[in-house]
Amino acid sequence: MPPGIVWAFTPSAVTPPLFNLHFPATFLPDFSDGRRRDGPHGGRRHVRHVDIFLCNIGVVRDRGRMEKVGGDNWRNRTRSARACRRQQARERADESAVLRCLSVGNTEEDHDMEEDTGLFKQDGLERKVMAPRYSLLREVGRGTYGVVYEAVARRSGAKVAVKKLRCDAPENVELALQEFWALASLEKRHQNVVQLEECVLQRNGMAQKMSHGNKRSKQYLRLVETSLKGERVLSPPEEPCYLWFVMEFCEGGDLNQFILSRRPDPRTNSSFMLQLTSAVAFLHENNIVHRDLKPDNILISEKSGAPVLKVADFGLSKVCAGLGNTSEGKESEEKNKNVNVNKFWLSSACGSDFYMAPEVWEGHYTAKADIFALGIIIWAMLERITFIDAESKRELLGTYVRQGADIVPVGEALLENPKMVLSIPQKRRSCMSDGVRKLLQDMLAVNPQDRPDAFELQARMGQVMCVS
Repeated sequence: MPPGIVWAFTPSAVTPPLFNLHFPATFLPDFSDGRRRDGPHGGRRHVRHVDIFLCNIGVVRDRGRMEKVGGDNWRNRTRSARACRRQQARERADESAVLRCLSVGNTEEDHDMEEDTGLFKQDGLERKVMAPRYSLLREVGRGTYGVVYEAVARRSGAKVAVKKLRCDAPENVELALQEFWALASLEKRHQNVVQLEECVLQRNGMAQKMSHGNKRSKQYLRLVETSLKGERVLSPPEEPCYLWFVMEFCEGGDLNQFILSRRPDPRTNSSFMLQLTSAVAFLHENNIVHRDLKPDNILISEKSGAPVLKVADFGLSKVCAGLGNTSEGKESEEKNKNVNVNKFWLSSACGSDFYMAPEVWEGHYTAKADIFALGIIIWAMLERITFIDAESKRELLGTYVRQGADIVPVGEALLENPKMVLSIPQKRRSCMSDGVRKLLQDMLAVNPQDRPDAFELQARMGQVMCVS
């Protein structure tokens, strides 16, 4: 093990459980499988869940502590324990190799993998890789296709989030690539959008730094092929492939936790409204439709003292303009920059039910769906409207419509009854100004053409806040 790397487990005769302590995933978005499940009170919801891999939770290493219930059962338990230890050893070796490859001063070419021999191409690389850039501090989340770590940059001491995504199934590859493409396509940074520091593709313990549209990398092209064809083309199951994302660390939790754990503060609400509209305008300006805006995917950074929102989790996002034909040169790039995301039609019905616009349910929508989701979030934040998630039992910010004993997502209710009038504000004693009320009504209009686009919304939000 390279010196200076701190793992989430300790080497001992008996390995303690990885999850002896509760490590809440407070700074990174949930993982998604896109499946639908029953929501609270019969409402439906596209949920994002975190499943624990049981084989990695505290496998006892010595036989003396295994429960002996019978010969066959005992042998099965022993085989299972050995298999889990081998898996843990492989994961430790993989993590060590990738962390070494994230070394100071490496260039993109340093990370090219030699497929035939499994060796790095450059002879001088081994000298460089002995100084890892990041040290893992702890595991804070484990999902259906990935693991999240808190880490620290060795040179600066800054905390970062390291997300390890398994790319064995086409649906996992698609989600990982969507997030990579969206964040890597941003040429500029924005203080309200989570930052991607770097991304590394790992296979068989060898690592390669990812770059957007790298046609020289066979591994990258095979990932894209896996996503497009819907079948494995990169590696067999016994040779797992991972994408490692090194991202900005947000220590303040998500918007749900931050808002619901504090007393109402009009100044904080106003600041958050301005930050959210600024972030969405920035994304739309860069041809990115998020498609899964919700409080869980809005993180809080408190490094500067005042809370700063960070829009995160781009696994369902859509970049509305690709790299274009390289033979066309600057003309193609200029054409991509001029894409109007409000006229770029999308057809994949994805997201979380309580924040989905009516047209998303029909599978024919544009970037205006993000405006609707933002309206739901802001409305719920201002009035502290919540519901209980059926799976996690968590209290979540989100508005809804009551239909008897059931609660129904606003978008679904508007789709069923387009003439329905939303009661904004919902509570009688509300401090919501007329300007904010009118703006929310426009953001939640049934017809997306009646909603403001992200740039108009940003301007109007600034005016409303000045008046307030």
